[in-house]
Amino acid sequence: MIRTACAACAFMVLLAGVATQSTAHDHAADPPAPNTQAETIPFTSPEDALAALRLPEGFRATLFAAEPQIRQPISMAFDERGRLWVAECDSYSDQTENFSDHTRDRVVILTDADGDGVAETRTVFWGEGRRVTSAVPGLGGVFVLDAPRLLFFRDADRDDVPDGPPEVLLDGFNDREVRHNIVNGLKWGPDGWLYGLHGILATSHVGPPGTAAADRTPINCGVWRFHPLRLTFEVVAHGTTNPWGLDFDQHGQMFMINTVIGHLWHVVPGAHFQRMYGSDFDPYLYRLLPQTADHFHWDTSEVWSDIRNTGVTPTTDLAGGGHAHCGLMIYQGDNWPAEYRNRLYTVNLHGCRINCDVLEREGCGYVGRHGPDVIFTSDPWFRGIELVYGPDGGVYLADWSDIGECHDNDGIHRTSGRIFRIQHGDVDASPAAPVDLRRESDHQLVGWLASSNEWFVRQARLQLQERSTRPQRRNWNGPQLVEQRYRDAATPRQQIAALGTLQAIGAAPAAWIDAELANSRGMDEHTRAWLVRMRSDAVDSGAAAVLTSLAEAEPSGLVRLHLASALQKLPFQERFFLAAALARHAEDADDPWQSLMIWYGIRDAVSTDPERAVELAAGSELPLVREFVIRRVMQKSGPARGAVVATALRLEGPARVSVLRGMVDGLRGVRRTEPPQGWSALQSAGARSDDSDERQLIAELGAVFGDGRALEDLKATALSAAAVAADRRSSIRSLVEARAADLEAFLTALLDDDIVAAEAARGLAAVDSVSVPELLLARYPALAAEARQEAVATLCSRKPWAMRLLAAVDEGSLSRDELSPFQLRQLLLLRDADLSAAVHRLWPDLEHSQQDRTDRIAALREQLSEATLADADLPRGRQLFDNNCGKCHVLFGEGGRIGPDLTGAQRTNLTYLLENIVDPSLTVATTYRMSVVVLTDGRVLNGVVSERTEQSLKLQTATEQLVIPADEIEELQETKLSLMPDGQLDLLSEQDIRDLIGYLMSPSQTPRP
Repeated sequence: MIRTACAACAFMVLLAGVATQSTAHDHAADPPAPNTQAETIPFTSPEDALAALRLPEGFRATLFAAEPQIRQPISMAFDERGRLWVAECDSYSDQTENFSDHTRDRVVILTDADGDGVAETRTVFWGEGRRVTSAVPGLGGVFVLDAPRLLFFRDADRDDVPDGPPEVLLDGFNDREVRHNIVNGLKWGPDGWLYGLHGILATSHVGPPGTAAADRTPINCGVWRFHPLRLTFEVVAHGTTNPWGLDFDQHGQMFMINTVIGHLWHVVPGAHFQRMYGSDFDPYLYRLLPQTADHFHWDTSEVWSDIRNTGVTPTTDLAGGGHAHCGLMIYQGDNWPAEYRNRLYTVNLHGCRINCDVLEREGCGYVGRHGPDVIFTSDPWFRGIELVYGPDGGVYLADWSDIGECHDNDGIHRTSGRIFRIQHGDVDASPAAPVDLRRESDHQLVGWLASSNEWFVRQARLQLQERSTRPQRRNWNGPQLVEQRYRDAATPRQQIAALGTLQAIGAAPAAWIDAELANSRGMDEHTRAWLVRMRSDAVDSGAAAVLTSLAEAEPSGLVRLHLASALQKLPFQERFFLAAALARHAEDADDPWQSLMIWYGIRDAVSTDPERAVELAAGSELPLVREFVIRRVMQKSGPARGAVVATALRLEGPARVSVLRGMVDGLRGVRRTEPPQGWSALQSAGARSDDSDERQLIAELGAVFGDGRALEDLKATALSAAAVAADRRSSIRSLVEARAADLEAFLTALLDDDIVAAEAARGLAAVDSVSVPELLLARYPALAAEARQEAVATLCSRKPWAMRLLAAVDEGSLSRDELSPFQLRQLLLLRDADLSAAVHRLWPDLEHSQQDRTDRIAALREQLSEATLADADLPRGRQLFDNNCGKCHVLFGEGGRIGPDLTGAQRTNLTYLLENIVDPSLTVATTYRMSVVVLTDGRVLNGVVSERTEQSLKLQTATEQLVIPADEIEELQETKLSLMPDGQLDLLSEQDIRDLIGYLMSPSQTPRP
């Protein structure tokens, strides 16, 4: 067995160098912390906050610490002596300031020497933080997340004074474009890695200091980990929104908490989770993983953000209290009664309670079911942010203490903060004895790995991990002791505790893991799953064979899920063996995770060996794996397309439909291509099918392959009033993409059909004909509203057509109001001097300087007084929203999903609202930056690039999502402009503005007029 890693010795040498330096340590009074929060609700004293807690019978809470002893507690973690390390974040500020550069954050140590639940002493370990969100002790010091850096402070003599300046282990975490989505959540994993979280508002590019930009690792919402000895950073999983809390269950499975789109996620390495908005880095994922919970903690028939204005409704109260969660603890202490153990707890900010989820094994993973919420408070200042259990088995709950929330648009109350200890039973009768695991022998530490209180397990592992790095311990027998603990384990939990410790101390080589896997059939599924995790972290040339052998007849869905996760660690060519074995497990066909995890594991390998990938698809019993493999193969030209056709011919029924669907999706954006070998036979077979989906897919493929019969079938479907509307529109899109003959006449005929008129008007943009503008302008008065919008968008796409459109406005045959600010800006981006001159002549107030915009915002603030807004016609405002904003934005569950959902935005803040409408490009996230795309056929398109592959580009415009073939793009230029243009309010009257803003600021939906 390997006792230590060489990198560990290098790390200790590095730390020794740090320890030789010295620096002054200031234990003076804390710096001033100005409050900017208006106390519109009477301030709750710490004693009253304690009294406001409502606990289950038999529980008791103590005020462990409160201001001025503690303030702004943002994270908590215990050390090996049972002392509580707390990160205090004074720098967090309101929306206008983001983070304050005039305050400093601290890392403090709270000590309760007599175990009575009240901290007697407070020590400031470090007081110069700028963006501190986490501090966790371990390995002879403390690791601190102080964005943009991960720091390590060495304290070899344990005098609570840093031995010198911190070592910067990582940098590149974004600290400017984020606030409550900032990097956070440091926690030791059962494998000896440090785990953390990252929010969605910005992308960080992370690496050790000095790492070149090309070698840094990007992360934008998700989970990451850092190995403190090997100094390795990697992303564990991507996705969600704003995760703020993670923990590991008794079997080492990781779970994290999140807001809005789902609160609970089982974290499996390599997962890609659903996101609140935006796209994953990888365009070939095709679908993202859903949350683990089978419920939400708010009434989903309501708008999630209404809670900020209307409070918790009875139905949301019954569901759990709201969408905002912070902190996560899976209780594995030994003080709370058995029925509370192994359940997941999280703070619900708006619900002023602790939610409970019961984790149950289901399929290949877990499901979280809503258990009874356990702790409530009536304190309106309560803002719980973290909860942990300690050596006494009690639970410690940190309260940020404020009447704002994570957005804090109304100021910050920096001088308050509380930590409560919550225990069961008569805690005064037997206070916890002081602990100091660093003084324990190796035998004693290994013995703690079997403790019923997971706190001792984790602290003992940390101590053993630190001892494994000491150069003088080369003959250390720790690995043998831990291995024997594994052999003697009485439960899977004890086995996994020992296995994780072997990983942490570098004593589990691949050969040893292989031997255990070879004899694992009689083991519990959780132990086998952990051994698979270990093997995927120790990949070598033999890993694929070992894991494939296990997968062939593996009865446990959980083990199969971790085998699928391991795919991403294997060399490309070796992934097919394991993936094929997993894809033959038909019992996983309906599992919401397994097919996607297999796909994530092979997606990069498919393009390297498409013929082999098609073989895998043909033998797959999982329809989604089959469909996605075929889709990826079809995105690349070559003989493998013929193999796809042959596979489709061999299959029947739903299996063939899944292949055809993969073919159609894979050829999106392809106008015309040569039919693969065998296509005629497949087309004939599909045409005879009784399945309408199969026939429609065959027809759409025929259009791409240039088959006249298929084009006629599509035309017949498009023209048929009896056909399903979705099939008619899909047929029109396919005909446009194929540039079918007589397309102009065909689309013109459909302009009279309100069901498909908008699709026909949109399709005419692809027809390079001088007669199109006259045609659309002549038909314009008779078109339905949606078709009118598409007609204007079509006319804005080419310079000659745009000139004719402006001429119609100039001569009065078309109202200026028919053109939106977005379309006016698109005309300016066509880069034609005559066209721009005409726009400015017809809309003289369109362009504004920065000072003009500032003045406009000030004028609107004065104009839109509380009294004026109180008179707003909200139904009319809703109609204005539908016509102007609703194409791109969702509000109260309705509207387009091009831009951010406005429901949860700061709509009650008039200044914020006006700044984002009047000057939308002042601060725009990269996710919503507009690009200008010039096509080879003369069209110029504007929109947000949501996906780009070697075959095509997906562009989200203000009205549609386009898939553009790569070879038709002449020029692509990203701008710093928001997709939302300036001047949205300039085309509205004062009454219009009043009604629209009134509706935007309204707390709930209003009927249409």
